[in-house]
Amino acid sequence: MNSSVAAVLRALADLAPAAPERVLDVTRPGQPLIWLADPRSCRRSREVERLAAADLLHRDERTLRRGWGLVGGVVETDGGTRKVRLPLLYEPVRLERTLRGYRVVPAGDLELTPLVEDRDLAARLEAAPGLGAADWLDSTGAEAWLRTVAEAAGLPVGEVDRTRRTGRASFPARAPVLYVSAVLFGVRDVAGLALGDRLRAWAGRPDVESSALALVYGTAAPEQPAGPADPADPVDSPLPLNESQTEVVRRVRHQPVTVVSGPPGNGKSHAVVASALDVVDRGGSVLVVTQSAHAADVLGELLDRYPGPRPVLFGDAERRSALAASLELGADPEVTAATLAADRVAVAEATTEVARVTGQLTELLDLEMLAGSVERWAPVVGGLRLDVPGAFVPGADLAWAVRAAERARASAGAWWRRWLPWPPGRRLRRRLGAAGTVSLDRLDDAVAAARAEVAAARLATVGGADPGPLWPVLAQARQRLSTALGTAMRHRSRGPDRWDPAGRRSAAALGGALRAGRNRRRELLAELSGESLVRALPLWIGTVTDVEELLPPIAGLFDLVILDEASHTDQIRAAPALARARRALVVGDPRQLRFVSFVADVDVAATLAWHGLDNRVDVRRVSAFDLAAGAAPVTWLDEHYRCAPHLIEFSAHRFYDDRIAVATRHPGNETSDVIDVRTVPAAAAEAGVNRAEVAAAVAEVRRLAEAGRVGIGVITPFRAQADALESALVAAFPVTEIERLGLRVGTVHSFQGSEAETVLVSLAVTDPVPAGRMRFLTDPNLFNVMVTRARRRMVVLTSQSAPNGLLGDYLRYAAVPPEPRGEPVADAASTSPSRAGASSRPSRSGVAPPTAGPAAPTGGGGSAGAVPVRSEAGFPVPVGWPAALATELTRVGLPVRRRYPVGRWTVDLCVGAGGAAVGLNCVVHPGGPAAHIARHDALVQAGWVVVDAFASRWGGDPVRAALDVAARWPELT
Repeated sequence: MNSSVAAVLRALADLAPAAPERVLDVTRPGQPLIWLADPRSCRRSREVERLAAADLLHRDERTLRRGWGLVGGVVETDGGTRKVRLPLLYEPVRLERTLRGYRVVPAGDLELTPLVEDRDLAARLEAAPGLGAADWLDSTGAEAWLRTVAEAAGLPVGEVDRTRRTGRASFPARAPVLYVSAVLFGVRDVAGLALGDRLRAWAGRPDVESSALALVYGTAAPEQPAGPADPADPVDSPLPLNESQTEVVRRVRHQPVTVVSGPPGNGKSHAVVASALDVVDRGGSVLVVTQSAHAADVLGELLDRYPGPRPVLFGDAERRSALAASLELGADPEVTAATLAADRVAVAEATTEVARVTGQLTELLDLEMLAGSVERWAPVVGGLRLDVPGAFVPGADLAWAVRAAERARASAGAWWRRWLPWPPGRRLRRRLGAAGTVSLDRLDDAVAAARAEVAAARLATVGGADPGPLWPVLAQARQRLSTALGTAMRHRSRGPDRWDPAGRRSAAALGGALRAGRNRRRELLAELSGESLVRALPLWIGTVTDVEELLPPIAGLFDLVILDEASHTDQIRAAPALARARRALVVGDPRQLRFVSFVADVDVAATLAWHGLDNRVDVRRVSAFDLAAGAAPVTWLDEHYRCAPHLIEFSAHRFYDDRIAVATRHPGNETSDVIDVRTVPAAAAEAGVNRAEVAAAVAEVRRLAEAGRVGIGVITPFRAQADALESALVAAFPVTEIERLGLRVGTVHSFQGSEAETVLVSLAVTDPVPAGRMRFLTDPNLFNVMVTRARRRMVVLTSQSAPNGLLGDYLRYAAVPPEPRGEPVADAASTSPSRAGASSRPSRSGVAPPTAGPAAPTGGGGSAGAVPVRSEAGFPVPVGWPAALATELTRVGLPVRRRYPVGRWTVDLCVGAGGAAVGLNCVVHPGGPAAHIARHDALVQAGWVVVDAFASRWGGDPVRAALDVAARWPELT
């Protein structure tokens, strides 16, 4: 694309949707307006209970509103009449139960009706003192203010009604009346923004050409070329991160555009938060943009769980109010140079402690890894002693020998080597008493065998290697380090270099702006110094709507923008967010629901031709994620942390080509059939509603409630069915029960980004199914989201007799429980010796599994006489202990499986059945101690009980080891 980003913005402006239709009636069938005599509370009534219940069923969507100043009546328009039921001022709220009713609590921004199109006038109106306060309607100027708003909205009102009413609101069919009262009502669809004019304004800003928006579209080169992420670059984060998440943080440091993808439940929120904290701690500023308010809340809650910089969540009322109070009152203590110095000391001490314990574990694991190869060197050790006697002399400096051998190999190909008459490693041979004809490989073998004997002797003096006592010490040390890092990050984000006088003034002004309405807040923020503001408050989180509505339009204001849910975000909405930063982290999953575009193909083609742009600006088909994926390589997060295996493996195979490692797998859930298919007697659909499935859904929710289940989501692909389900559930369950159950209902689209412990799916299709309805249901992206929302169990209601295609494949999959994983012990004896010590997929550590050597004779339960099998990690791998221990464990009555897969790791022996099963790692991970420690951490975080069952602990006696394990965990039998 040779055009400028300004041309792209003008094209996006031409393709942006027009202003939303003027909404004059906010009521919905079955959810009328409720008068509030006191704006702060309301008594219980049938109508209020229905509103409260409906709001709980859609708790992620914030569907409840409190309004002030209602215009009600009818108006003449387009040759007819239209009802008017419109609050002039409103805000999202939630209801908190009290003894006699409900407390009305703000949960979002105070907003003027969008019918007031003059933004400057709207901002001035929102600057009225006391606006939206409990006693505001009683103030002297309230009526005049409401009349002004009504006039600006094009709603002529004559009569004014000041009666404080209660109960359900009703209005006569007459000219509009202004009611100076407060109301409670529910909404479903929030009007979108008209972005055309704003995008054209962005196109006129020259500094936008150096923003992340230009980098994503490829119209500008980055200031510095993207460098590769250094695997050795340390990442210190208060959040626990796996290898892929850590790689994301490293890429964000070095690349102008970073793209992240992965399946549902892949820990992307941890990667997003860790990247944001890292950039802030390195002196930068971050804007995190989500598609939904729920996604922003999830990130805010994750930040609350870990110490670190306080974010500005400008779409959430409660967090916003707390931040505003803190800024205005100066609640946070001053951060001085002494505070920062104390933080550095605390981090250094915690880091030293982690390094100390990790060093002890590493030394112990190294010894075990070496000692485990003693018997395997036995057949050749005699010859090695003759060829390299110095390696076996007591006190020999074997560490020096290893380094000398590495230097000798490194110099073997040097250009100057050809001028020397002796082979490389002459000094090493002389120190080890080896002849000049002994090869470097022979020297390596002798040193390795000698190290194995030394390690075995050392372990014998201490009773073998048992890292067990060190694991909890390491966990505690890491927790202290996490707290110290987070505290230091928070203090550095408020340090003297950030909170200079200009920063303090900006922060104080922000405190007042956060309490203002949306239009007024946008005006106040535009008056602030953007640079000083983001320096003092460097972490901001909000939705795409929040960003464009509230933040000043300054290109490159932030160092990094994180665009979450980017596959669900179109280019038109993403552009203003990308323009506000210099670098971008774009996160999405193209196999989940995509954005919905109503732009016609002919309009896209004509606009692209007019502006001379290519198909990257095809807003109908190319999401913000697709666009970014064309600008930078994609980092794939492949581990799944949400669902039981049965709930994710269909998607893993069908939609992700088996590129998902299920980290939730455990004998307690691996074969659990957690997908129940309920066939509902077919009934003709009425206006797109399957009444039989609605009744079945209510009965199933009641059954789940009686079984003690909580966290229940009811979803369906179709809006009409979702509305019918909502009405039926509201009628069937009181508010207290809906709240206790954590019951929610909605379409699949409304559940993207959400999850529930138990999900009930109403497919709402009957024979014969219209082709269009079936195409919608079996859209791969929608279907993938629909079947991956549950954490523990899913119930599918279907009225179709014999579905085929994607739906039929899924129902057949659901009917068959998963197969157990791992290798039965009976098969272990026939396993190739070269694989017996492999305990992980090689991609995890970057080390390939050991390569098989000559056939090794085995006898009894050990590996005496075995020829050494060399791994690429540099040490021989023991071959007999896991198999011998597994055999003896079965003899004492314990069920055992070998090589049990958990995520990207493998447990050597899985002992026991069900939830009581224990993982035994019998040999050190072939990738070395670091990989062994990482495997242990991952398994423990996944809920496993993990034990290091090394041969040295029992003197290589598998019988003693098996009896010890059986005595320690009698429940395994």
